[in-house]
Amino acid sequence: MAKTSAIIVGTGGMARHHMSVMMTMASTRICGLVEVSEAQRQITRNLFESRGKKCPDFYSTITELIKTQGAPDTAFINTPHKFHLENARDCLKAGMDVLLEKPMVINAAEARRLIKIREQSKKLLVVAFPGSLSPAVKKAKQMISSGKLGRVTFVSAYVHQHWKEATIGQWRQDPVISGGGFLFDTGSHMVNTVVDLIDQDVVQVCALMDNCGTPVDINSTVSGRFRDGAMFSLAAAGDSMHCTSEVTVIGDQGILQTGIWGERLLFKSIKDTAFSEVKYPKSKGVWEQFLKVRAGKQDNPCPPEVGLRFARLMDMIRKSDDTKTAVKAR
Repeated sequence: MAKTSAIIVGTGGMARHHMSVMMTMASTRICGLVEVSEAQRQITRNLFESRGKKCPDFYSTITELIKTQGAPDTAFINTPHKFHLENARDCLKAGMDVLLEKPMVINAAEARRLIKIREQSKKLLVVAFPGSLSPAVKKAKQMISSGKLGRVTFVSAYVHQHWKEATIGQWRQDPVISGGGFLFDTGSHMVNTVVDLIDQDVVQVCALMDNCGTPVDINSTVSGRFRDGAMFSLAAAGDSMHCTSEVTVIGDQGILQTGIWGERLLFKSIKDTAFSEVKYPKSKGVWEQFLKVRAGKQDNPCPPEVGLRFARLMDMIRKSDDTKTAVKAR
């Protein structure tokens, strides 16, 4: 079986997590790395060495890599959020299928631009939201759409993490580069998974955000309403301890629980006294799901249109916090 050639654009901590998984997959060959930081390059070299593998060559730009070795089959983009649009554009126009780390881009205007670029390139673009790519969330969506929960009336979700202290002095607390704080970073998983589960547009939101003395939001609370009238409540606490999350979907005939990454799935019907585990296929993560989409084994569960939906909602949340009023969708 021919291996899928892949480049990694940006080799920071999240990228190294993904590469650790990719190195275990016989179907993937990492053939080049794009990284400008020598410190990150060295940590990445150490990772490959620890796995007994030769580290691919590094390049400063995508253009430099392509000129040297030609365009590979695929690219996995893991750069800071500000550079997602530019990096994805360069890879798509060069003929690569692209897996793009969340959040897809900074705002809805950028999302629309990227969708046009995807359409022009006729290549595959998948946004690496683990929730949307999770078999657990896929199963949960099937349960909701089949009526197993009855009429869904409310969704409650939270995530908390030791984010504020852990990101001091890093690009994640620079709003120009990151596009936002905890809600836009770790919290984006929560926002996207909640909306993905219900699979409807949000028509109204009310949000409050607290920067806690930093340049970006740290703690946030968001409430809102979906198109069919179901309501939701989201809590993001970036000044906490370890990282924990939960999403609870409440119906008049059943309740479903999962995590914002789709790392578990529990269900309790109106007749049950306790939650029980729901079985779903295991997954090695977003790269494995990307390869399945690319091979035609499943539909794309997280196309750029999902990224646009998330970006529109984040724009509404920011406006609500800025104006201290409820914001309705246009």
